[in-house]
Amino acid sequence: MRRREFIGLMGAAAAWPLGAGAQQARDPPKVGFLFPGPDSMAAARSAPMLEGLRSVGIEAPSQASLITRATGGDPTRVAPLLAELIAEKVDVIVPLSPQMVRAARAATSTIPIVTFDLESDPLEGGLLASFAHPGGNVTGVFLDFPDFSRVWLQFLKEANPGLARLVVLWDPNTSTVQTRAVAAAVEGAGVKIDVLEIRSPAGLDAVFDAASALRPDGVMLLSSPIMSVFSKQMAELAVKHRLPAISLFANFARSGGLMAYGPDLDALYRKVGVLIGKVLKGAHPADIPAERPDRFELVLNLKTAKDLALTIPNSLLARADEVIE
Repeated sequence: MRRREFIGLMGAAAAWPLGAGAQQARDPPKVGFLFPGPDSMAAARSAPMLEGLRSVGIEAPSQASLITRATGGDPTRVAPLLAELIAEKVDVIVPLSPQMVRAARAATSTIPIVTFDLESDPLEGGLLASFAHPGGNVTGVFLDFPDFSRVWLQFLKEANPGLARLVVLWDPNTSTVQTRAVAAAVEGAGVKIDVLEIRSPAGLDAVFDAASALRPDGVMLLSSPIMSVFSKQMAELAVKHRLPAISLFANFARSGGLMAYGPDLDALYRKVGVLIGKVLKGAHPADIPAERPDRFELVLNLKTAKDLALTIPNSLLARADEVIE
């Protein structure tokens, strides 16, 4: 081989790795996070989700980028913000409400969807074929609410043994699973229920005025993004109207509501992050088992109980994970 040819081959060989690397290089996969509250809260909620992603070996933003769209509590923004995420060519969509996951599923059958839905029956609603084998492009974390309605009723009756009239606050953008579960729970218990609808944050004052006018012995705030995102405002309204109320979300009791019993939200967001990681590593949602919560917390506000002239029994205090004095 002549020296000139050898030098030419060496130059070409030296260029091969760079060329191959350039062809293989690509932007990190994109996670489209659709959140039903304000941007500031979306950032706080995404932190444990990114922890879950990190636990399976994917670091953000170097190995995955998070693209967040927040509705600010306005359900009319779901469709346009979802369209923005799809236009961004995200690799997975993470919608955090029944309305959002229904919209995402209607918009795409190919982009994987990892949802966080505490208000729907995913089998009854056709989101999953089964928890073990979802079968479509949706998997995620779901809550079996019927059990919660019975526990909530028990807790309210322990706090107020004279419970005879119960007001139920319900977001119709969720399913009827929760209202049916409450109706079944009170059957034969001698408790009359009135269901009042909360359709948007703008209607909170009016709904609590209406609830107060019914003079209930207890109030259940059924799970929804509105109940979660605006739990502080709802706690303040419950205190203002002297309503003994229970919510799924711990922040309700920490903000002045009587009690909260529900799943550990940070733990659930970490579960969502793990499921996202499985998708980004090549698994299909059809084959990724959906999850249920496995950590729950009971938060009691004794200051509020005292203001309402209620005595929390020791049997209930002993089960509390957090007591606010």
